Amino acid sequence: MQDQRLVKLFEEASRRGYTRRQIMERAAAMGLSIPALSVAMAGAAAAQGSPAAGATNPFGVDAAAPLDVVIFKGGYGDDYAKYVNTMYSALYPESQIAYQGIQRLGEQLQPRFIDGSPPDVIDNSGAGNLDTAALIAEGQLATLADVLAAPAYDSEGMTVGETLSQGTQDTGVFNGEQYYLNLVQFVTGIWYSSSFMTERGYTYPQTWQEMLDLSAELKGSGVAPWATTGVYPQYAQNFVFDQLLWKLNPQALVDIDNLAEDAWRAPEVEAVLEALSQLGSNEYLLDGWEGLTHTESQAEWLQGRAAFLPCGSWLENEMTGLVPEGFDMVVSPVPPLEGSQVPFEGIFSGGGEVFIVPAEGANVAGGKEWLRLLLSKEAGRAFAEATKSLTVVQGAADGLDLGTAFQSVQQAIEAAGTNTFISRYSGWYKDLQDEAKNAMASLLQGQIEIAEYIDTAQEMADQVREDDAIPKYERSL
Repeated sequence: MQDQRLVKLFEEASRRGYTRRQIMERAAAMGLSIPALSVAMAGAAAAQGSPAAGATNPFGVDAAAPLDVVIFKGGYGDDYAKYVNTMYSALYPESQIAYQGIQRLGEQLQPRFIDGSPPDVIDNSGAGNLDTAALIAEGQLATLADVLAAPAYDSEGMTVGETLSQGTQDTGVFNGEQYYLNLVQFVTGIWYSSSFMTERGYTYPQTWQEMLDLSAELKGSGVAPWATTGVYPQYAQNFVFDQLLWKLNPQALVDIDNLAEDAWRAPEVEAVLEALSQLGSNEYLLDGWEGLTHTESQAEWLQGRAAFLPCGSWLENEMTGLVPEGFDMVVSPVPPLEGSQVPFEGIFSGGGEVFIVPAEGANVAGGKEWLRLLLSKEAGRAFAEATKSLTVVQGAADGLDLGTAFQSVQQAIEAAGTNTFISRYSGWYKDLQDEAKNAMASLLQGQIEIAEYIDTAQEMADQVREDDAIPKYERSL
């Protein structure tokens, strides 16, 4: 009996990366004889050689060092992060974890960077987050290539990077260095109630003109065609404009990302703006949208006051408790304009929910180890179950039935195949993103013309390009 328990213990220790002390503590909890365990451990070491120093503790974590974790508590909540805390505590029971789940991280954490006492690991997401590009330029972030190269927590024989979906970590690379890691494999597109569409006899539009035609029909029936947020106009900017532009001509969006000269004056940009502006000029947007936050606009949509909503795959979890029974929300791509180079199935999908490790954190090794645990199948499955969203860990959600939204995201990724993309300028150049999204709000409200939008965005792009103090980045198709 004791031999079987020893085998079970050694398998558990190998899987979870226990230290010798943790093995001894676990053995005591299982009622094993410590002398017998010591003999067995000595015999195993003699027969197989001691495990490599980095195999169970690849970053050399001080088991007793405190760990400071700060998470953006937004659309995905923070239960998943608390789960990772328990995993970390199981490996390092002497470590005390200081934990916070907060919003608007920039306001609260910037002072800690200034005084040299940042947290050890941060989920830098949500509105008002830290300027990642600025932190990189200031040397404030640790590089994370070693996390991707480290042994995966629960995928034997694989590195962390080998367990992640291809391309999901690309946005975290700046000038060849990996500075942040993404947790979520997200999709952004147009959400709607499949039951509503079926009951009305509608099918989701395959072209932008079909979308405008259906919007006119919906408006005539007393239902607002679209809901969105005016307080956070990046939803319309990045989830609709950027996707429409990419589908029409991918190079036009790459040129914007790369700060190419007169990129915002490309004819494709004007064509997309003319198409998108019709939502405002034809009054296809929900009355009062200008003053709604993202959650307020989503609540209006869930109450059936609008048919379509641009958002990301965090939507269902963000609105937990407010989704009517039988609503059956699903996501589809933004319908393309006539003459688009990317087919209808193309969709914005990539890695999101940005995690960083500050270079001046008191426990950098611990922060990296926390990320290694976060990017495990065990934590990925816990995340999916808690949020009904996919992580970047391949296979973590296999076999889970989590409803129509979760299923539609998986189907959208599968249907898109290689036709996935995500714009980069919003993460690289905060000032440019701010000008573009605010101009989008003004355009949809009829406060400015298309030419003024273009001038505003192009002038800011020029300022950013000519400012030697701002690091520049490039991408290709």
